[in-house]
Amino acid sequence: MSQIAAVPAVASPLPAPTTGGKAVTLQFNDNTLLPLLLGDHDRHLVRIEQALGVRLSCRGNRVAIAGEPTRVDTAQAALESLWRRLERGESVGRPEVEAAIRLADTDVDPRLPLSDLPAIRTRRGAVGPRSTGQAAYIDALAAAEMVFAVGPAGTGKTYLAVAQAVAMLLEGKVDRIVLSRPAVEAGERLGFLPGDMKEKVDPYLRPLYDALHDMMPGEQVIRRMGTGEIEVAPLAFMRGRTLAHAYVILDEAQNTTAVQMKMFLTRMGEGTRMVITGDLSQIDLPRGITSGLRDALDTLEGVAGISVVRFGTRDVVRHPLVARIVDAYDQRDAAAAAER
Repeated sequence: MSQIAAVPAVASPLPAPTTGGKAVTLQFNDNTLLPLLLGDHDRHLVRIEQALGVRLSCRGNRVAIAGEPTRVDTAQAALESLWRRLERGESVGRPEVEAAIRLADTDVDPRLPLSDLPAIRTRRGAVGPRSTGQAAYIDALAAAEMVFAVGPAGTGKTYLAVAQAVAMLLEGKVDRIVLSRPAVEAGERLGFLPGDMKEKVDPYLRPLYDALHDMMPGEQVIRRMGTGEIEVAPLAFMRGRTLAHAYVILDEAQNTTAVQMKMFLTRMGEGTRMVITGDLSQIDLPRGITSGLRDALDTLEGVAGISVVRFGTRDVVRHPLVARIVDAYDQRDAAAAAER
């Protein structure tokens, strides 16, 4: 129950502004939270207007929404979900507004229950989905022993996998976390780099370290790495091992060969979960060599115990421009393929 003396937003119909249009007013009964919902200079309302093509206006503790009926419903759902965040004492900023817009968009998935979204619980708080693809991914991470996550950059594939790994480690459901990725594209040719092996591979594993530090205090990450509870290593180090009671993540899997991918997948031991993430539009393998990720998807999709989650540009949760950049490249590639 909310500790704030406020009631959820209540919608009351207004006369439709135009033929076929719709208008509603939302009333928010906590004036201390309302400025946080609106944002500085009403920037959150402006962003919802831009994204959904509705008209929003605030007077007192009421926000009026007008526009095409389904767009009005979407804007109402977005505002109400943001209000519930504030009632729970959570923050609302640009990322949360973008997430609310995506999750409330009935054109994406009208069946999605906004009030009962899945979340990953860590000691630093709940990590919830910011798109419908992420909601499906979190469900898959909780249910399946092996998950393939495929899609463009910025969709949270690695971040959410690390969050689930940390949650399961802290709950005692696994004994350790193993994070891996191919170093220096697919061939893992590290000899030309200066320094010892750790210095050679650390730059390529940095995204995994960053995600870990977001999930637990830095001193705890260092301590657990020292005891072997957390291991970050290039893919080449996986050969010959059996990984039991572990949460194992292979990142940037599009840059594995078919042989490397099979080697990695067959390291799975008793009580182990595996997550394989990658973006098939960013393969760095030499021409003529099939991506191990593509080969695995062709071979294993539909096998019991394996879940495949595919993200699209609508699941990109970085800056909105990132989604448009991904779309532009996809359109160019599709046009080039059509000409061939």
